Amino acid sequence: MTEKPTKTVDADDVQVVDLPERSHFALRVAGEPAGRTDYRTRPGRLVLTHTEVSDGYAGRGLGSRLVREVLDTARERGLRVTPRCPYVAGFIRRHREYADLVDDEHRAEIDAPD
Repeated sequence: MTEKPTKTVDADDVQVVDLPERSHFALRVAGEPAGRTDYRTRPGRLVLTHTEVSDGYAGRGLGSRLVREVLDTARERGLRVTPRCPYVAGFIRRHREYADLVDDEHRAEIDAPD
């Protein structure tokens, strides 16, 4: 089995940018695409549907950094979130400080066991 080379990541090189025209938050490392969280907008809400990190950047905490920044942005904008993405739901389950962003109608998605 051939291992894919992994890339060194300097925290200062990591950037998360909202690209509403593409309906996703882009994760970039040193300007290079490294992952994304897809979403749909609804009145007062972001429905988070999918998160991925490129294989070369996996295992470096970048998925968590991406989701944390997405959730922080939702909070800053006064938006609720619907975590349809299992990774996002699991992140909120482990980081309860974001649970208040999820309304009662969608609470089961973060209260269910992994």
